[in-house]
Amino acid sequence: MSGKREILVVNDDGYQALGIRVLAQMMREYGNVTVVAPREPQSGRSVSLTLDRPMMIDKIPPEPATRSLGSLRGYTLTGTPADCAKLGINGFLMEGRLPDLLVSGINHGSNASAAAVYSGTLGAAEEGAIYGIPSIGLSINTHDDAPDFEGTLYYGRKIIDWVLSDGIKRGIYLNVNVPAIPKDRIRGVRMARQGAGRWVKEFDHRITLRGKHYFWMVGEFEDQEPIGAPDADHHLVDNGFVAIVPHRVDTTDYEELERLRDNWKLDQ
Repeated sequence: MSGKREILVVNDDGYQALGIRVLAQMMREYGNVTVVAPREPQSGRSVSLTLDRPMMIDKIPPEPATRSLGSLRGYTLTGTPADCAKLGINGFLMEGRLPDLLVSGINHGSNASAAAVYSGTLGAAEEGAIYGIPSIGLSINTHDDAPDFEGTLYYGRKIIDWVLSDGIKRGIYLNVNVPAIPKDRIRGVRMARQGAGRWVKEFDHRITLRGKHYFWMVGEFEDQEPIGAPDADHHLVDNGFVAIVPHRVDTTDYEELERLRDNWKLDQ
């Protein structure tokens, strides 16, 4: 453990979720940890920011550094995951530095395939990547409140060691999804691409006793990958592998840019 490293930990399940508490303690093995987490669950917020009202912050009781663990300081914020990441980063900037690493999670639920588009966990990681901070979104494939995190922590340490050793290209953040199975049944780690899929039958339409219409978002996942697609992240997780997808802040499709530029003859 190097006490000189500074690590920012965020999530979208809220500061009371077991996943972020487990993650924060694990990250103390790598350095001093600052937690900034939403006061309430904020799943599905992607990279949204709070612009229409002030955000309130409260301090969580700190834990001092020990011989083997870094210190822990924490805050709750009435904002989104991206708000939490942004506020944490700006706090470091006020101290004249940036964190060495941002880890978002451990999210309760998969962020593979199309879920990556909506994920508040990844929204926070993307915010870190905007600032050039090596950033990781870490998720376990179950919505249980108290899952077995042994496999996630074991492989999370491996991936963090790789990141700290080799780095991540600027503007890239990692989406890591871990199967919710015992550690000894996980088959290893694979690099992956974001799998194709979408949700259908997304709304449960109901009517109140006073005749008002309202909707609950529910939905069923529709897999759009060929059966057995070898490198789709959600298929790998379903088959017992930890899947790592490198995402980029710059979402420009450069091939399509050139094709449209040529075909549309914009200068004529």
